[in-house]
Amino acid sequence: MTSSLLLSLTTFLFFFCTLFYLSGTIFRYPPLLKTATITGIIALLVQTAGIALRWRESYLKGYGHIPLADMYESLVFASWAIMVIYLLFEWRIKQRALGVFPALFSFLAMAYASFSKGVDSKIQPLVPALKSNWLIAHVVTCFLGYSAFAVSFGLSALYLARKKYASDPDGQTGLLGFLPKASQLEWFNYQMVLFGFLWLSMGIITGAVWANSAWGTYWSWDPKETWSLITWLIYAAVLHARNLKGWKGERVAWLSMIGFGCVLFTYFGVNFLLSGLHSYAKQ
Repeated sequence: MTSSLLLSLTTFLFFFCTLFYLSGTIFRYPPLLKTATITGIIALLVQTAGIALRWRESYLKGYGHIPLADMYESLVFASWAIMVIYLLFEWRIKQRALGVFPALFSFLAMAYASFSKGVDSKIQPLVPALKSNWLIAHVVTCFLGYSAFAVSFGLSALYLARKKYASDPDGQTGLLGFLPKASQLEWFNYQMVLFGFLWLSMGIITGAVWANSAWGTYWSWDPKETWSLITWLIYAAVLHARNLKGWKGERVAWLSMIGFGCVLFTYFGVNFLLSGLHSYAKQ
């Protein structure tokens, strides 16, 4: 049994998890949604075992580092974090009809990591800049924030669909009536943005400390740093607008979705289109 086999299996489990969530929501059939949750938990357990085994394999190769160092490993962790955050959120609110987007994002992250020719899945030795105890703190905090924003994107999309296509956004009739009320979705989205914002803030702080130890400066306006700051400012604007300006509803939902667009560019766009101190993330 290898980590590659377990992580490949995870990809297909997330696919079926997405399918069950989508079918259960469309057909308003709770047993399918329960099956989706169970499939998501199984996928998460298999993925956790795959990550742990890959960590062990790195030691057997003589590299000995936590699997968070390159694009493949960060995609796997992002997929894992999205599902962890969503399943805990689902357990807390007792709503299973919100899992389509988180499951889909977890599947897409794993599919891209597993099947893209531009992503190398081989275990590699760490480049010098990554040989730091700050690696775990920085990557974990940033990706917990990014993953929360992925869940927020899904909640925003469902909120906008509820407002646009439901005759009664807070009613329980029609296809979208199986979803929570629009007012609940708006509140859930705010909570998820706040959760992600706190983790991203910690990620930027730990990244600055790490940069100082690695390159002798806390901030160098590297493209990755700049776009992380832009993302942070957008979500700060979401929280500011909602709490101090009284913004609610569609404006906050759209701003949250724009913020997630910045998350994607920070991760993919900067890696492939720009160059800088974080260029090792292309590996």
